[in-house]
Amino acid sequence: MLQFIHSKWAYLALLVLVLATFNALIKFFGDKEFDAKDFRISLFALITMHIQLLIGIILFFTKDYFSTIEQVGGMGELMKNSALRNLVVEHPLTMIIAVTFVTVGYSKHKKKLTSKPKFKLLAIFYTLALVLVLAKIPWNLWF
Repeated sequence: MLQFIHSKWAYLALLVLVLATFNALIKFFGDKEFDAKDFRISLFALITMHIQLLIGIILFFTKDYFSTIEQVGGMGELMKNSALRNLVVEHPLTMIIAVTFVTVGYSKHKKKLTSKPKFKLLAIFYTLALVLVLAKIPWNLWF
């Protein structure tokens, strides 16, 4: 059940992150003013990404990957298996970094007083997060 929720919520989190990223990029390059809608879009991206991360962390510990590491012969053997390495190490670590980028970008943009620097910070950090998320989505499980 938790795997199902994590998989389905990922669609929403990705959609909102794409929307927030493109919103920031378009408005940064278009010299638009930052308004309440922009704030809500960036906040919703932050919230959905954090919920996805929380579900993923719970899923990681309920799946008991630590026994999987023992079963394959330790961390050295796990790292030789690309599928397991991606599942147990690369995907979780990359997603934690992506959520960190979203959090830093959101936090820093709030401290800026004018629109251009706000959109610049959101565009940079949300784009970095989006690239990481797209790189580590298990596409073979999605389609």
